[in-house]
Amino acid sequence: MRQKRSYGRVLVVSTLVGNLEVALAVVVVLLYVRTQPPPDTPPDYPAIGAGLLSAWTLVGLVTVLLSVVFVLPAVALADLLGRRLGRHAAWWSAPLIMAALLAPPVFGVAAYNDAPTRPTLVFWAEAIASLSLGALIALPRRAGLLRRVGLWGAAVVAGTGLLGALGLTVGLLPAYEPPAIGPETMTGTWIDHTGNTLDFTPDGRVTAFGVGGRSHNGYPGDPSPSCSGSGTWVYEAGRDVWTQKVRVDVPGCVWPAWSVGGTAREPRIQQRVGDPGSGKLYKLRKVSGGS
Repeated sequence: MRQKRSYGRVLVVSTLVGNLEVALAVVVVLLYVRTQPPPDTPPDYPAIGAGLLSAWTLVGLVTVLLSVVFVLPAVALADLLGRRLGRHAAWWSAPLIMAALLAPPVFGVAAYNDAPTRPTLVFWAEAIASLSLGALIALPRRAGLLRRVGLWGAAVVAGTGLLGALGLTVGLLPAYEPPAIGPETMTGTWIDHTGNTLDFTPDGRVTAFGVGGRSHNGYPGDPSPSCSGSGTWVYEAGRDVWTQKVRVDVPGCVWPAWSVGGTAREPRIQQRVGDPGSGKLYKLRKVSGGS
């Protein structure tokens, strides 16, 4: 005799699956961030962590709401079809039922906001996949389902994080590293976020127009937080891409060697600014088409 359906357990399992999906998404995003250039200001990881913990209450409420509005009806309708067409019908019908339940609100909101068709279809498909997973996992009526979902779900999240970290360490995932540039790349105009420039010429000359890199507060001994003038430059390859430097010598401008950042498509030269140890970066990018 089949165990009677407990829709309370369906709600709990679906909510747990939704939270595990969010946790997995957070892990994937953190791994992806490691493949990208660092931001100008280093992230405040304690604050981010505290924000995530405080936001998890909202995540839990949203997953409960979605479970009540979509997953429970999908499971109930799948049960009904299973009784009419055979118990295996519940499995293949659940995603179809979910698609039908999601279509009116998704396309209704999209039509009201005049949203493009393609992003709407992509969002619809992603919502179907995410919520159908909760429905399919909650369908079995076996004892101990909640415990197994919790254990296996936590293992998937933790395993993704460990495998991703291992992949970054051994090079299977493309962990970020600065591009290898050279004197040819340096030649041309480099500009900061306010329009100030460094102009490099092939003969080793450079002209600065209001370029910063230091601040009065962080380095009160420096003559000025920004500098203009003409001087010379030298590219140093270093041991690897992390140690390559560009030394710029302009009279009256007190700058350490510039390090290299960005990507091969959009290279940057940069130096640390602000209070010592702040990790803040002042960056100049190569003007597109500069040579």
